[in-house]
Amino acid sequence: MNTFWENISKFPRFLISVIAGFFLTTLYPIFELLKDKKKRFFTVIIVLLIITSTYTLLRLMLAIN
Repeated sequence: MNTFWENISKFPRFLISVIAGFFLTTLYPIFELLKDKKKRFFTVIIVLLIITSTYTLLRLMLAIN
């Protein structure tokens, strides 16, 4: 029974490392694109367009004025 509680106490640290790993793995290609000045401009524009279109779409779907 002692082993069970040791494993349960390690779970929060495991969960945090999995979430951090997910975001680092997902955002790594974007960080690579930001290194080049030419690609940085287009990457920022694309990210802003995605955020703006998502915001607008959600506002229209939820009928928020």
